[in-house]
Amino acid sequence: MKKLLFSGLATLALLLPSAHAAAEADRGFVPLFNGKNLDGWNLKIRSGDAELAKKVFTVEDGMIHGFGGLPDRYELDTGSNATHGMIYTTKKYRRFIFRFEYKWGTKIANNFAQFQYDAGCYFHVSNDKIWPTGIEFQIRYDSVNRVNHTGDFWSPPDTKIQWYSADGRTFALPRDGGKPQPIKKAEHLGLANAPYHGLDGQWNKCEVIVMGGAYAIQKLNGVIINLATDITPSEGLIGLQAETAEIFYRNLEIKELTEDLPMEAFLK
Repeated sequence: MKKLLFSGLATLALLLPSAHAAAEADRGFVPLFNGKNLDGWNLKIRSGDAELAKKVFTVEDGMIHGFGGLPDRYELDTGSNATHGMIYTTKKYRRFIFRFEYKWGTKIANNFAQFQYDAGCYFHVSNDKIWPTGIEFQIRYDSVNRVNHTGDFWSPPDTKIQWYSADGRTFALPRDGGKPQPIKKAEHLGLANAPYHGLDGQWNKCEVIVMGGAYAIQKLNGVIINLATDITPSEGLIGLQAETAEIFYRNLEIKELTEDLPMEAFLK
């Protein structure tokens, strides 16, 4: 009996620090989506059609469903792209940790042949046009070449980021040889061989850690997949995108921070 008791206590002692750390990591998060409707979010699609926008973004079973109200094949390669759209928070954020999950569906639309499974999460949005001025955490799966692009940065005109790489092609942490690269626009590829779920019906867990204009860290399924510093703009709305393929979002939550935390605290 004593041997079993001591064994149980030893196991508990090993588990408690991990459980405590997990509880501390979750402290302070609040939901950004109530699971019932899009209260607290604004909808916008390229055509400006408010009724069509309600078909592009629907809510069901506690999930935001991109293209939920559209047919399985919609305006493929027509060039109109009328349903390219976003949902935006009604509040601006500067320092925060934003978590969400996504998975792909089977419906496809618009310029699917060009980009395959494409969506995104924007932050620091200062102009909520389609597409906006802001920094994008790319959500994309190239189904033709079976390549993950979730976690790439997209830096549109009127934005700026300092990005890090060892080979000039894909992201690398400074401790792994990543060095500041020449400033450029558009795509900044994430970590090679990052863990992801493509078309297997499984959820991907995403996290964006943002300290105003100081830095942004992007994580996919628990792994750091990209990092940027010296970011412009330095605050704004948060948005989720539907572009070329059916997508589901859930478990949206955010923790706001009152001051910049050192980047090293999140790189362990």
